[in-house]
Order: sequence, then C-alpha cells, then structure tokens
Amino acid sequence: MCEKSFGSQELARGKFVARIVSLAAAVFFLRRPVFKMLRSGRQLFAAALLLGLCTTANADDVLFENVRIFDGKGAGLSEPSNVLVRGNVIAEISTSPVNAEGAERIAGDGRTLMPGLIDAHWHAMLAASTPAEAMGDVSFASIVAGDEATDTLMRGFTTVRDVGGPAFGLKRAIDRGIIPGPRIYPSGAMITVTSGHGDFRQFTDLPRRIGGPLTPMETSGGAMVVDSPDEVRVRVREQFMQGAVLIKLTAGGGVSSPFSPLDVTTFTEPELRAAVEIAENWGTYVAAHAFTTDAIRKAIAAGVKCIEHGFLMDEATARLIAEKGIWLSLQPLPELMRTGLREGSVERAKAEEVWPGIGRTYELAKKYKIKTAWGTDVLFSRALAQQQGAILASLTRWYTPAEALVMATGTNAELLALSGQRNPYPGRLGVVEEGALADLLLVEGNPLENMDLVADPSSNFKIIMKDGVIYKNTLAK
Repeated sequence: MCEKSFGSQELARGKFVARIVSLAAAVFFLRRPVFKMLRSGRQLFAAALLLGLCTTANADDVLFENVRIFDGKGAGLSEPSNVLVRGNVIAEISTSPVNAEGAERIAGDGRTLMPGLIDAHWHAMLAASTPAEAMGDVSFASIVAGDEATDTLMRGFTTVRDVGGPAFGLKRAIDRGIIPGPRIYPSGAMITVTSGHGDFRQFTDLPRRIGGPLTPMETSGGAMVVDSPDEVRVRVREQFMQGAVLIKLTAGGGVSSPFSPLDVTTFTEPELRAAVEIAENWGTYVAAHAFTTDAIRKAIAAGVKCIEHGFLMDEATARLIAEKGIWLSLQPLPELMRTGLREGSVERAKAEEVWPGIGRTYELAKKYKIKTAWGTDVLFSRALAQQQGAILASLTRWYTPAEALVMATGTNAELLALSGQRNPYPGRLGVVEEGALADLLLVEGNPLENMDLVADPSSNFKIIMKDGVIYKNTLAK
C-alpha cells in the first residue's frame, strides 16, 4: 500500500515534475544502498515513491478514525475521536463522523494519537560520530548525521532543537525532502572561549593569534572560539547569517571538554551581553550551557533566556530562575554517559561530580515550578542516540507519564517559539488541536499508563507523520 511519505510534500502530492526527477534519481540510486531504505523494515513504499509509483485519491487529506487523543497539554486521553489532516495542518477534530470523501482513511481502532516528540537539547551533527570525525572529516560526518536524522525521525522525534554543531546543511536537506529527518531548530556552532566548554583544540593549536587561521574545529562549524565582545559579535552574526534561530554559548565548564574545569565561569559579562544584544537584534534569544551557581547567575544578569543543565546550582539560584521566568533545559542523563567515560580521565572525574546533581535539580525545578524543557544531550554515541525514547521514559523518576510527555511535546514547543521571527516553521507544534501543524504519532497502547511504550518506537509507533506526510505506517497491508 502506498503512503504519503519519505520525501518532500511535492513528491507526496504526486506533482508530475517531482515524479520525473524521482524516477531519474531512482535509476541512479537503486544501484547502491543510499539511504538503507530497506533495512530493519524501513518502508518498502520508499522505493516505490522514488520510482514514482505511489498515488493517492486525495493526497492532501488523511483521516485518523477512532483514536484516543493525547493533546500535548492535558493529563488524559480524549473520547474516541476522528482527526482530519489537510495538507500539513490538523483541519478538524470531532467525536462525530467526519465528512472526508477521498481522504486516506486510517483505522485507529482505539490507539493513541499524540503529537510528535520534541528533543530540546540535541546535537544532530555530533550525536553519532566520534569527536575526530565530527571535527575533522566533515563529509563523512555529514553522511553519518543524515543517516542518524532518519533514525531520529523513525524514533518519533519530529522536531529537535540543535544546540551546537554545523546542522545548517542537514536542515536544508531535510526541509527540501532530500532525506527524511526531523524539523531542526539550529543554533550553529557553539560559542566558547579559549579553554571553555566546547574548546576541543589541542596544545599544538596554541598560541591562538587573533585574526589568524581557524582550526579544524572552527572551520567545521562545531565550535567557535571568542575572547572579546567584538569577537562574540562577529561569530554570533555569522551563525545568524547561516540560518541560526538561537545562539548557544558555554558560560561555564563542562564534562566532555578536557581543558574546561567545572568551577570556572568562562565568559565575562560584557561578552555575554554582546551575544544577547545581537540575538535580541535578530528577534531571538541566547541559551547558555551552565552548571554552577556563578555561571548561571552571570548568564541571567546578561539577559540569557534559557539555561542548559544547571546541575550544580543552589536553591537560591533555582528561586531566581523561577522569579525571572528563565527557561531551564534539563536532561535525565543516563548512567551509560558517565560510565562510558574512561576511568581515571578528567572527563570521568567531572561526570562523577555532576551526576549526583541531576536528581536534585529536577526536584528544585518541580519545587519552584520552573519552566522546564526536556532533552537528551547525546554526544558521540550512536548506541546512546538509539536510546532517545528510553531517556525520555526515564523522566518517570520525577514525573508522571503525562507530565513527562507534556514536557516533550507542548512545553518544548513553547521553548521553540522563543525564536520569534527566526522560527523556521511558523505554526503550532507539540499539540493535537485544530490549526496545529500535523506532526503526529499513532501509538499502540496508552503511553499515559505505560511510558515504556516510547522506549520501543519500532514496535509501538505504528504511524509517524511529520508536516502532514506519513513516513512510517506499519498498519498498511
């Protein structure tokens, strides 16, 4: 059975010219396993689409019948309902029959229909490559990232907020339908300082000459080193020129950077303010990597709108975050991220200091009702990337399944909206309601009762739709 899927909306809608292009591409591509389209049960209809064989009676309409809706905001499921998708938008939701003659009909049979998942702290170019590949062999890293982007979508993550890495080209390829993947809200290169978190240079790269040649880390777009307000302005503007929708800088030390102690506050306040000023000029915001109380407070004083991590802050700082209405982007980092670091290494020692603070920070976020986003922060590990849904499910250590799923859908979408005029995907995300963008998952079972369902997307996500296009349908006969 053919579906609206695996490509641009033009292909999905059966436009003649796109089909001719697809046919020509198929003649070339079918001689080699370009997208590994047939592996692990990945949709057979993808190959049919490339050959221009798929047609639908009315490709702009899809009707989900007899589904229970988790809307991304509430704590329960709806009564049995029907949901009509027209183009890339949810056009109608009704408990009564919907008149949709010619639409593709999907029998929900009481399954759960919910918004596509959103990861608010993802590194699309860095998740599955090694550090050497990501910062050195850009062409190979890009192929790995493209493959991982498809896997990310097939895990039910229809949107990611990319907070560090050269994801602009990957985003364009996805948006144009060249490869399937999630919507990407890119920040571009991490903005760091000499010896700050994100500075992966070696001693052989020193001394740094201001205005001198850039290192491979910088030319790849992974991170940019700045050591003055003027340099901040240049590098931040460069990210916006390339398509950044927010700016990510590292206000304090981090675990994975060998030359960046956790206790060090890296940026000066004038440097922080320079980044915030340019971001505000562009109508968007700065997110700051910060663990410690000092780093967090300096970032907030400079106008930063979102703190990433915050695992070493004190209670007074949690109160300040709540009072100022600052976002806190937290990650329930799995143990494998800590134990995967070499024993005796600087990175492992820093992880041992950070990990006890994870649970405490979640408790503070709940206590002070801080605006809390959810993400994973997977770096340099395909195996961990494949656990994206399981990392989300682990939130039940502190939240109910409904609270966790609201965080990963409706709440994360509110954070994405901070990008204002830079928002690359105008429209409502993270919710199932009329007029919202049609990013939808049809789930076997009720994830509000069993959060583990999201940890096994290959079995439990029967349909994955992004922007009104079906990328997975295991109900098809």
